[in-house]
Amino acid sequence: MGKLAVRALRAVLAVVLTGTVLVQALMVWVLVSGSDPEDGSLPLTPLRVITVLGLGTAQVTLACVWRLVTMVRRGTVFSHAAFRYVDVIIGAIVAAALLWFAVTALNAPGQRDDPGVTVIMGGIGVAVLGVALIVLVLRTLLAQAVARDVEASRMRAELDEVI
Repeated sequence: MGKLAVRALRAVLAVVLTGTVLVQALMVWVLVSGSDPEDGSLPLTPLRVITVLGLGTAQVTLACVWRLVTMVRRGTVFSHAAFRYVDVIIGAIVAAALLWFAVTALNAPGQRDDPGVTVIMGGIGVAVLGVALIVLVLRTLLAQAVARDVEASRMRAELDEVI
């Protein structure tokens, strides 16, 4: 991975992380200050809490991707240390999907006349779970690459002994 690609990715990660922190702080401020303009049409307070938690899952994912990019740049991504970050990313994606299902459940009573919206929202939650499964497959590929790297190192050591 080139230096330009690493810098561009880190810039994007930093901008997104800053944006999520600002939105999260604003949401927490609205919740703590009691200036919630809730009119009773939707339960905005639970939705804001879910949003704050959802932004937290995004922030955890961004931090783990940052660490993985650092490992790629150093050439150490094909090690057992990378699994911890990939596992956290999978957990954060699953948590985000569960939070989305909570939003869907909160929104469902208001959609009795048009249940298609609830079905679409549920489909989005399933799609987010699909992303977690894709990352799980990528984790399996990483595991295979690490195993091959370990095997190559072992064979290299044996060859060095023979020579």
